[in-house]
Amino acid sequence: MTPTTRSTHASGAPLDRLAALARTAAHPPGRAPCGCAEEGLVGVLADREDGTVVRHGAHVVKAHAPDTDPEAHRARLALAARPDVAGVLLPPLPPPPGAPEELGGRPVSVWPYGSPVDPGDPDAAPWEEAARLLALLHRTPLPPGAADGLPAMRAPLKAALAVDRMRRAAPDHPAAAPVLAAWRTVPAAPANALRLLCHGDFHLGQLVRFAPAPPAPPAWRLIDVDDLGTGDPAWDLARPAAWFAAGILPPEVWSRFLGAYREAGGPAVDADPWTRLDVPARALTVQTAALAVAKSTAEGRPLDEVEEVMIDTCARIAGHRTG
Repeated sequence: MTPTTRSTHASGAPLDRLAALARTAAHPPGRAPCGCAEEGLVGVLADREDGTVVRHGAHVVKAHAPDTDPEAHRARLALAARPDVAGVLLPPLPPPPGAPEELGGRPVSVWPYGSPVDPGDPDAAPWEEAARLLALLHRTPLPPGAADGLPAMRAPLKAALAVDRMRRAAPDHPAAAPVLAAWRTVPAAPANALRLLCHGDFHLGQLVRFAPAPPAPPAWRLIDVDDLGTGDPAWDLARPAAWFAAGILPPEVWSRFLGAYREAGGPAVDADPWTRLDVPARALTVQTAALAVAKSTAEGRPLDEVEEVMIDTCARIAGHRTG
C-alpha cells in the first residue's frame, strides 16, 4: 500500500505530509530520485487512531495519538535514545532539519525501519528473545533522581480506558456484564508495587529485527514508546500470561517465555509467578475483552472465536472471585 492524500482516522494529519517527511528523512533534499517505491520500500505500515506509521526506505515516521502529552512524549523519546537501552529499545532518529514537531495536532517522530514478526509463521515467534529484552529493560537502573522525571507506564491506565470505551460504545451488549464483573475483581495497585522501567504495552507486534551497525546481523528490539515509563514490570508479562490462562497461548510457549525471562534475571516474578501476575493478567483479560466488545459493536459484527474466549475468561474470573 502506498501513501495517499486521505487523512488519518483521528486527526486530520494527512498521510501525504507524513510520506513527504519520511522521504525527506530517508533522502535529504538535492539527492537524486530514489527507487524505494519501485523496490517496495514505501508504504503505510499502520493507520489507527493511536498512531499512523509511514515507511520510506530505511526510515519510518510516526504520528502519535492526538491526546499525547507533549512533555511525557519528549521524556519517552529521550529515554529510548539513552545508550544504556540501545540493546533493548529501537532508538529514535533525529528529525530532518526544519521538520515540524507535530502534524495535525499529533507529535511526530522518526525511526529506523525494522522487520516485524511474521504473523504467518507463529512457530518462529521470538518469545524467548522478547522475554530477554523485557528482562533487560526491567533491570536497567534509573539514574539517581531520574524516576521523578519519567512518566508512569500506561498499562493500568489503558485497561481502565478500554473499560470506559466499552461502557460508552456498548453498554447493553450481553458481554458487557461479565467484562464489568471481572473488572470489579481488579484491585488498585498496592503501595509497595515495584517501580522499574517498563514497556507498558508488550505484545509480539512490538518487536522488530534491526541491524544497528551493518554488516552486524540484525537483532530484535522493542518498539513503540508511547506507553513507556516506570511501574510494576509484571504488567509487561500480563498479556502473554492472560493468553495462557485463557488457553490461547500454548503451555509450552508460556513456559519458554517465562523461563527465558527468569534466566535473564527478570525481576517481575517470584518463585510463584502468579502471586505477581494474577492482577495484571486479569486486567489485561478485561482490557482485551472490553475492546473486543467495543470494536465489534462499532463494526456491526458478532464477536469472533478468540474474542468469545476472552469474554468467557472474564466470566470465569468473576465467578471465581465472587463465588
